[in-house]
Amino acid sequence: MTDQATTKQPIQKELVGVVVSDKMTKTIVVEVARRIRHPRYHKVMTALKRFHAHDEKEEAGVGDKVQIAASRPLSRLKRWTLVAVLEKAEVVEKVEA
Repeated sequence: MTDQATTKQPIQKELVGVVVSDKMTKTIVVEVARRIRHPRYHKVMTALKRFHAHDEKEEAGVGDKVQIAASRPLSRLKRWTLVAVLEKAEVVEKVEA
């Protein structure tokens, strides 16, 4: 009987969120919402957390729904990279009265 080496890929953490800022070069800020239950009062709350993610091609814009994955540290705050843009945000034009 031969031993076949099964190569397991490490579990890579991935999150889905909304881009709230794209003002930095090659960096986006993604806000991820989680639904949690309060441990004592059992009320369901929405917890928000912001992550700085690397966007090499600068393809994500404000309001886009994106998928990000954990990566090695790229800077002081960036520990995530952009995987895909799931939905593009609608462009709303300003109307002056």
